[in-house]
Amino acid sequence: MDDYLDIEDSQLEDAIRCTREGQLAAFEVVVRRFERPLRTWLSGHTPSGIDVDDLAQRSFVAAFVRLSDYQLGTDFGAWLFMIARYQLKTETTRLRRVADYHTRYAPELLQRELERRSSEPEELLVDKLGHLQACVATLSDHVRHFITWRYDEQISLDEMAARSGRSVAAVKKQLWLARRKLQQCVENRMAVVEGDVL
Repeated sequence: MDDYLDIEDSQLEDAIRCTREGQLAAFEVVVRRFERPLRTWLSGHTPSGIDVDDLAQRSFVAAFVRLSDYQLGTDFGAWLFMIARYQLKTETTRLRRVADYHTRYAPELLQRELERRSSEPEELLVDKLGHLQACVATLSDHVRHFITWRYDEQISLDEMAARSGRSVAAVKKQLWLARRKLQQCVENRMAVVEGDVL
C-alpha cells in the first residue's frame, strides 16, 4: 500500500499545526500525503512545455508560505489544489506572453539581422561559409547527423526525435548545442585569419 494513503486526516492536521508552530520538518507529512495526487492531477491538466515537477514544487512552496491562511478543519487537499490551479494558470499565462512577444518581435529582429548580413561584403560571406564547412567537418558523426537531418534534409524535429530515439526537447537541445559550437568555431577561425592579416 502507498505510504501517502496511510496518512490520516488527523495526522495531516497535526502536521499543519506543528508546521505553523515552527516545526518546519512536520511539513514533510503534508508533502508525502499530496505529492503523488498533485503530480497526477497536474500531469493531466498541464500543457506540453510546462514542467509538472517544477509546478508541483512551486505549489507546495506557495502552500507552505501561505499556511497561516489555511483554516484548520477544512479540506486541505482542496485548498492545495486551488493553489496548484493558480500556479498552473500563472505559468500558462507567462508562456503565452513569451510566445506573444516572440510572435510580435521575432520577425522584426530577423529582418534586422538579415539586413545586417546582406550588407556584409560578399567575400566575407564566402569566407564564413568556408569556415562553417570546416567546422562542420570537426563535429562528431553523431552530432553531424543532427545538422545534416535538419539543414540538408530539412526533416522535422519530430522525425529527428524518432530517428534518434530521443525526445523532441532533447533534439532541440542537441541542435542548439551544435549551432553554438559551430558559431564559436567560425568566430575563432575568423579571429585567427584577421589576426594573421593584421
